[in-house]
Amino acid sequence: MRGVVYQGPRRVEVRADLPEPAVAGPRDAVVRVTCAAICGTDLHPYRGEIPGFGTGTVLGHEFVGVVEEAGPEVPFAAGQRVLASDVVACGRCAACARGWHYQCPHVSLFGYSNVVGQPLPGGQADYVRVPYADVVLCECPGGLADEQVLFAGDVLTTGYTAALHADVTPGDVVAVIGAGAVGLFAGLCAWLVGAAAVVVADGDERRRAAAEALSLTAVPPAELVPTVRRLSGGRGAAAVVEAVGSDAALACALEAAAPRATIAVAGAHHSHAMPFSTETAFARELTIRFVVGDPIRSREEVLSLVRGGRIDPTRVISHRLPLDRAAEGYRLFDERLATKVVLTP
Repeated sequence: MRGVVYQGPRRVEVRADLPEPAVAGPRDAVVRVTCAAICGTDLHPYRGEIPGFGTGTVLGHEFVGVVEEAGPEVPFAAGQRVLASDVVACGRCAACARGWHYQCPHVSLFGYSNVVGQPLPGGQADYVRVPYADVVLCECPGGLADEQVLFAGDVLTTGYTAALHADVTPGDVVAVIGAGAVGLFAGLCAWLVGAAAVVVADGDERRRAAAEALSLTAVPPAELVPTVRRLSGGRGAAAVVEAVGSDAALACALEAAAPRATIAVAGAHHSHAMPFSTETAFARELTIRFVVGDPIRSREEVLSLVRGGRIDPTRVISHRLPLDRAAEGYRLFDERLATKVVLTP
């Protein structure tokens, strides 16, 4: 079968000689992928930002497909259309019982080497084995196309979770750092909560244009603080979402925050630094909360928003490419020429 394989920094290739996966346990399923996406999280290994990331890893953790085969404990039959959570969890431990799936002792992430738990081949492929499929998979709602469902497996639920954990309340001025897919979805979800204004900061003009097209206010990072202060009567942003995953982005989020604000950090961080002024955080009594999206917990809520027409996830898609052109998709995404790339096998 074919799959997108990591070969080192800025080197991915589509190999056609990969072994097809098989059901290995009673809770396994094999899914034929019909639609996958490249996530901003995939760019961290692509750019060489994760030392030791395994060469030969089949990439990708956002995918929709059709069940080909399922173990006896999986409540899906062959032919059913399903959405996968990017986070893989057992669903039966104490952490899962509390809805803390990322803290499951068996947690892993499709296509992300050994960064999160045991390595698990990803979904930018023709087929993928899904462990704990009774928990990780959900049936796609009837009437919704693959692209409408796809992002509930990661970026849409992450943006939704970030807006909730930033404690956005009606009338707030909200700041979002980063106009990638997670940042855009976080901004849209903040609007749904009733934010008075959502200001998205990004250094790329094309991404700012994408935010403006969604009726969000977009500014370069240097203009974020004066903009949110102007809109908030000098206080700053009452809620902030950091959706980049860099030290600079986190420092920018802190600077934009009003006293007693909550900052939800949804960008994937790999630094060991404390890249902001703890003096400022203390003086303003800020809450800084790191957030990992959890599709298993929140995908039903998010899919309800999509079904009801309150969010159209397809609006963030900038490129649709066949799987064989995945290397081009990664290059476009890395060079900020793409907002979201969807791959179709």
